[in-house]
Amino acid sequence: MTLFQNVTLIDEMGNVTPRTDLLVQGGRIIQIGTAIPCPPGAERIDCTGKFLTPGLVVLHTHTPMNIFRGIAEDVNIDDWFNRELWPFESKMTEQDIYWGAKLACAEMAQNGVTAFADHYFGCQHIARAAGELGLRCDLAYTIFGFGGDPEPELQKAEELLAAYAGNEMVHLRIGPHSPYICSPQVLRRLVEAARQHDCGIHLHVSETAEQVKESYQKFGKSPFAVVAEAGGFTVPCIVAHALYIQKEDLPLLAGDTFVAACPKTYLKLGMGEGQLWQHWQSLQLGIGTDGAASSNTIDPLEQVRLFALLGKWADQAEQFTLPQMWQLLFAGHRALPFGAGRLAVGAPADLALWDLDTPATAPVYDPLAAILYSASAAANITHTMVAGRFVKKEGRLQTDVTAITKQVADCAAAITRRGRGESKVYF
Repeated sequence: MTLFQNVTLIDEMGNVTPRTDLLVQGGRIIQIGTAIPCPPGAERIDCTGKFLTPGLVVLHTHTPMNIFRGIAEDVNIDDWFNRELWPFESKMTEQDIYWGAKLACAEMAQNGVTAFADHYFGCQHIARAAGELGLRCDLAYTIFGFGGDPEPELQKAEELLAAYAGNEMVHLRIGPHSPYICSPQVLRRLVEAARQHDCGIHLHVSETAEQVKESYQKFGKSPFAVVAEAGGFTVPCIVAHALYIQKEDLPLLAGDTFVAACPKTYLKLGMGEGQLWQHWQSLQLGIGTDGAASSNTIDPLEQVRLFALLGKWADQAEQFTLPQMWQLLFAGHRALPFGAGRLAVGAPADLALWDLDTPATAPVYDPLAAILYSASAAANITHTMVAGRFVKKEGRLQTDVTAITKQVADCAAAITRRGRGESKVYF
């Protein structure tokens, strides 16, 4: 039981409520008000001058790719995939997946992230890492459908679905890679499996202008239309990127289709302007980070800041407002099944406590501005709580960071020795 006392609340909509108490018990928020008595045995935290928000969320990432952070720099997107990442991934071990994911989870906990949606293989290792750090995870087992037959990969995904059924901290879904790698037949089969298991899908769509062009050449329709024809938007769906979404794609999306924007990757890999900023208010948009091999950090605050600045840069300074960007920062929670991302009685106690009385953020005229445009999540978040348990407290992670970084260094040395292999896929 924990009592946050005399804190300023900032909810997911950006509403600010000063001098409030919030009581946590059994992993949930059980009371919000003023002068709440501290129950016997409860931990009392004096939050005078501090700000309490829902925990942050990452709607699309590849946590094991933290093991490749910095391995492929100053290359275009084709070479990044084909010459660098996929060849290195072809020699990836289970230890690489686990320690890369554990490093990412430690980074996210440091940055106030309480839940994330991942798209990768070896999901059992990601779930283990997330569990050890105390984070919630929504995992899409990546399926390529090699040779037009998704069944061997689908079987592994279904085994994981069964293994984590009913787990309050781990949710599994089906993860077709994309409509440019999975054939329409494979996509239909995977959507059918997602419907059968009532679990949803997570895939990459319309990342580049070339993908859209090739889709029209091959299928006579956009990548979104290919996914729609396979039934992809008839089940809960997370779409990664959609940088080149077309106006005619918008009516294809359903109410439970969410798009994850990862602007740092688009900038880093020179992916172009696209149409995402034109249509963002017509989408159920959330913030992703992509993997650290392209974005270098797993920090949704950094990503939403870039999203806002890129929007304003295009002669729209009055747009992309503080309330809009604040709501975007937390919107990804709605795509996940955990019910988090809210400051409300009965909601999961997934929280971040901010200290803005620092040289980088003071004075605080508007806490939304201080956080969105001045704060560092890692430095300004003093406490991160998930399901009522602290994963970061008084500025320190509640795990052995040194052990993680040592194991990661060993994996990185082994990756360098092994070098690149042969990839089975081509971007």
